[in-house]
Amino acid sequence: MSIGPVSSDWLKNLALLTISTNLPGMNSANQQISNGDLFQSLLQAFLLEQQESSNLPSFQLSNGSFQASSPPVMNNIKDYSHILKGPVSLDFSEISSDHLNSALKGKLSNLGEQFISAGKEYNINPKLLASIAMHESGNGSSRAAYAKNNIAGMMGKNGLKQYDSIEESIFDMARNLKKNYLDKGLDTVAKIGAKYAPVGASNDPTGLNNHWVKGVNNFFGILS
Repeated sequence: MSIGPVSSDWLKNLALLTISTNLPGMNSANQQISNGDLFQSLLQAFLLEQQESSNLPSFQLSNGSFQASSPPVMNNIKDYSHILKGPVSLDFSEISSDHLNSALKGKLSNLGEQFISAGKEYNINPKLLASIAMHESGNGSSRAAYAKNNIAGMMGKNGLKQYDSIEESIFDMARNLKKNYLDKGLDTVAKIGAKYAPVGASNDPTGLNNHWVKGVNNFFGILS
């Protein structure tokens, strides 16, 4: 009895099955593979192919073992923080709603005019308001944005504030920034961040506040 050629899909499925069996959650860095050298070679080739076309952590075979290496660099993420190293006025300045809307996504979509209106009322650069909202809400994708219309991480006595609309959240953020930050001389993103998202805060166990200033700067740069 003859055996037909083995398809590449079969080999890939077999490789994936072995990975899921020997590497639960793909978190173990040193799980052994009992298959022969031929299968290891095939599996290594498949893994290398997948590594080149994804952003997953890479795994390499070494003496029959999987060794995890660091994830590939995400080259598509641009860092705009250098744009704000010089003096930047956070006072209100004109900007088109279309320009803001081109960057706003999710629950923030098409709310450029609301950021401009809040900026005018409280004399705040609309790009600052939008940048903080984009960072705090994952550009309109956060659970707080969808469940509570809270796009700025604003806190109340019982935790995250709940709003009737995203527009209400935008104006409350602007009021808070004007009264408790800008009017007190906190006139840069870095100065605002030190109070708005202090590094080492007890309510930030995962250290996300470490990225607040850079994140807001990046979005400000995108809108510039």
